Amino acid sequence: MLCCRVYKKTSGNGSLCLYLGRRDFVDHVESVDSVDGVLKIDPSGLNGRKVWVQLACAFRYGREDLDVIGVSFRKDIWIKRIQMYPFEGTKPPNTPMQEALLKKAGDQGHPFTFDIPVHLPCSVSLQPAPEDAGKPCGVDYEVKAYIANEEDNIDEKVEKKDTCRLIIRKIQYAPAELAAGPKADINKQFITADKPIHMEVSMEKELYYHGDPIPIKVKVNNETSKVVKKIKINIFQITDVVIYAADKYHKCVLNEEFGDQINANSTFEKEYSVTPLLVNNKEKRGLALDGRLKDEDTNLASSTLLIPDMDKQMQGVVVSYKIKVILMMGGGLLGSLTSSDVTAELPLVLMSPKPADLTSTSNRFYSQ
Repeated sequence: MLCCRVYKKTSGNGSLCLYLGRRDFVDHVESVDSVDGVLKIDPSGLNGRKVWVQLACAFRYGREDLDVIGVSFRKDIWIKRIQMYPFEGTKPPNTPMQEALLKKAGDQGHPFTFDIPVHLPCSVSLQPAPEDAGKPCGVDYEVKAYIANEEDNIDEKVEKKDTCRLIIRKIQYAPAELAAGPKADINKQFITADKPIHMEVSMEKELYYHGDPIPIKVKVNNETSKVVKKIKINIFQITDVVIYAADKYHKCVLNEEFGDQINANSTFEKEYSVTPLLVNNKEKRGLALDGRLKDEDTNLASSTLLIPDMDKQMQGVVVSYKIKVILMMGGGLLGSLTSSDVTAELPLVLMSPKPADLTSTSNRFYSQ
């Protein structure tokens, strides 16, 4: 028998109850886990109406309390509905998860399955300001069951008591095969010097897990008469919001300076270790975070993995990172950059490792 953690949500009138065995569904880039659940239906309270269950992927780009009559700051990217009562169509074979959930729901349980297209975005939330209220902006997925006379009639108002819903997440984990680490070589020639300054920056691998230190090797051959005053390392999160506009946001999630001085006509080699963390960026509004369920902890948004030639427009929000290593030659005010500084950039992929067991083995019953 499959043991599972069960998430359930009951409608206000008690006629519907949603059951899910998990709320995280993995995007494997070329395929996505199916959303398999069970809906318990008490037909005695339907009064001749029908029951549907839907899965919707939407992008929220404004706070709920700013919504006005007839206008919503929410755009549906994709939505699929299944008529559950009276049932229409053919039922696929039950999954082991559904068999376990049906034992919880009893004779009134009805299984449902949604297949999420691979081109849809992962769950991402944009960090609100401390004074912001309501749901954060970003991409979310919602399973919703409702009672109505018609499937989608804008003139029919579905009462809140006739609905129940659960937020789920579409997530990506780090791939098993990791690409070789990137390397950047920079030569800079100064007008006042006969020879250049050369910097090589490299990492052993391109992908690192959230919270793990990132080692960066820096090699410098300074053949000029100039002195490098210190070395600065920045990590930037680039959030490409493509769902409603071609907006691209650059947020610095790590800014560290090291007092290593490189004298004229000398060489230098050192490995630095840096760790970008959400805890150090809590006040930055608009920072992309991995989608969260309720108020649980999360982390900086994972890098978005895309199938080659995939339409980015459908992704809603695309997240990437880059590292900047800067040789600061001096002359700037309060550590600001100058035209004489030498900068190298490396791509960075930040993700979470795939858990050893994606399904919870606890046998407790949870009502969310």
